[in-house]
Amino acid sequence: MESTVAQKLDAIFNLQQIDTKLDSILKVRGALPEEVQDLEDEIAGYQTRLEKFQAELAQFDTDISDYKEAIKNSERLIKKYQEQQMNVRNNREYDALQKELELQDLEIQVAKKKIAETGVRIDQKKLDLDELKATLDDRQKDLDQKKGELDTIIAESESEEAKLNADREKALKKVDDRLAKSYHKIRENAKNGLAVVMVKRGACGGCFNTVPPQRQADIREKKKLIVCEHCGRILVGVEEEVVEEPPKRKRTTRAKKKN
Repeated sequence: MESTVAQKLDAIFNLQQIDTKLDSILKVRGALPEEVQDLEDEIAGYQTRLEKFQAELAQFDTDISDYKEAIKNSERLIKKYQEQQMNVRNNREYDALQKELELQDLEIQVAKKKIAETGVRIDQKKLDLDELKATLDDRQKDLDQKKGELDTIIAESESEEAKLNADREKALKKVDDRLAKSYHKIRENAKNGLAVVMVKRGACGGCFNTVPPQRQADIREKKKLIVCEHCGRILVGVEEEVVEEPPKRKRTTRAKKKN
């Protein structure tokens, strides 16, 4: 059965009221959810750098082991060439072995230099690693504190939020699909999350621009869907002003003058 315009307006207004209550719950949390997410992303970045530093240190250790092995190999060759020099048959063979000895001695010097340079890089990398760990610990403490605050706030409103979300699902089912789509689009663009408002004191309850009297009369009738011509919000009704009568002045009787 097709809903009347009035029923559609009542349904969308009910949805707005529920969403407004949910918005107020989220407002209490403030920027905490975003701050927690930012800290988690930052910590993830630090952990990636930490793993990279540790991998670099492991590679440095491997490089030093390779250099030391190269030194041992060169020392074995030097010993071998020195023994061969004792049995050479001519100067040409002796000179060739001497060049090999010099080459292996140079290899040893280069390897030792690289070991020293890698040692310096290891020391610097360890300092960077310690600094990174300290920063990571500090940020982790900040995250734990922020998450604690957020968890406390969520716990305080958890049951209310769950009930409101359940109510919202029921309310949304009563709203026309096309109207619901428009509603969500307006809410996304509205800073205060209000897509459906009343006319209050002759003005739109969302942007506070004046609504003409004839338009207010049309809104009261609820025979068609009317939106604010300034902000596009759905206008569901007109909040009647309560005019208070000024207090009546008490009459004071004057005593008659005696002749």
